[in-house]
This record gives sequence, C-alpha cells and structure tokens, in this order.
Amino acid sequence: MDRLAYLAMTGAKHALQAQQHNSHNLANVNTPGFRQDLDQLISQPVRGPGYASRVYSSETSIGHDFRPGSVMTTGRDLDVAINGDGWFAVQGLDGGEAYTRRGDLRISSVGLLENGAGHPVLGDAGPVAIPPADKVEIGQDGTVSIVPAGAPADQLVVLDRIKLVDPAVEELRKGEDGLFRLPDGGIAPPDGAIRVTSGALEGSNVNSVEALVKMIDHARQFETYVKLLNKAEENDNASSALLRAQG
Repeated sequence: MDRLAYLAMTGAKHALQAQQHNSHNLANVNTPGFRQDLDQLISQPVRGPGYASRVYSSETSIGHDFRPGSVMTTGRDLDVAINGDGWFAVQGLDGGEAYTRRGDLRISSVGLLENGAGHPVLGDAGPVAIPPADKVEIGQDGTVSIVPAGAPADQLVVLDRIKLVDPAVEELRKGEDGLFRLPDGGIAPPDGAIRVTSGALEGSNVNSVEALVKMIDHARQFETYVKLLNKAEENDNASSALLRAQG
C-alpha cells in the first residue's frame, strides 16, 4: 500500500514541477531571443536498509535549448538580430558581463544603449553611451553610428562597437535573470566574425503549440496521480474496516 502511495506522491510532485518549467517557457514565448529550459526525470534508488527494491524519480534541469528562434523583419533601426551563432554582451544587475540574444535595443533615459529587459549593452569600453542624435545606426559588425542632433543627415559619426561574443554553449550557465554567463565570472573575448542584421528581431525559440500540448499532458498526469492517491486511501480504509470487523 505504501508503495502505491509513495509512487503516486512522487509522480504528482514531479508532474507539478514539470508543469512549472513548461509554464515558464510558455510565458516567454514572445520574449525576443529567449532560450527555453529543458528538464527530464531520472531514476534514483532509495537509500537505507529494507529499501533495495525502491526507486523514486527526480525532476531536474538538463540545460537549455540553444536552437535559434525565428527572425522577423521589423524595419526598426534599433532592432538587431545576430546572424548564426553568437551573443550580445550586456551588463547584468550584478555589474558583471552576461550574454543574451535579445536584440530589441533602445536608448535609456540616461543615454545608454540597452535591450528591452533594461540591460545595458556593452561596447569596446563598457556600456555604450548615445549622445543626443537625430539618427542611430548599427552596422553589420555591430558598429554604432549616429547623426548628431542638428547635424546634416549625411554626417555619420562612429561611436562604439557592440561587443559580440561566441563562447562554447556547453560552458554557458543561465541565471534567474534569463542571462547566460561563463562559470566563475569568466569573460568571453570579442569575436569579429559575428555579423548582425539591423531592422530585424530574433524571437523566442519556444514552440507555443508544443508547450500547450505539454501543459495538457502534465495536467492529466497530475490528475492521474491524485486519483491513485485517493485509491490508495480508499484501499487503506477498506482494509482497516475489514480488520475491525474480524476483531
């Protein structure tokens, strides 16, 4: 009896955890450059005398899906999509360098180039500062140029170059802020071979249809495990009643 209750309990617990991870992915289906989280169930033996035949499951993260999202043309000057592999270097809230594919850039109230999540974009010498300008352009190699406020339209001034990096994805770790980092505060070197396309934006790599199907599947699994728990309780009550009648 206790085996049925234990297996149903752990199954319900991990179905609920898988649902939470899937819901997080689904919530970011419209987040530019988002990389979905992956998880799996693994078997773990129960330690201790008398439990040699017992195995329980454990739900754990196995990394992230690094496949690119679809690229859409927006025509907006500050929307930038990376062609192929590579990452934008940004400054995290902890002040350290981090990496993202999010390219919906904008100019903050203090004149810094930042992405849609508010993370300052890094250039050759730290965050990219944009003075008052009539126009801002981003070249294929990440070069940031402006037409200064009041200047002729053909007077382009090169300001900085967005830091583009390409570390091995096996080394990257995703933080709770959604940014990727190298272990132990490592800094990836700039990669001059990476090219970007302005006026385009890479979307999330979450497949909304697949995520919705998973959501229904996890809900049904949880419901099944709860029914098994109820059945175990019914069987236990029936056994207790039978013993009382015999006594």
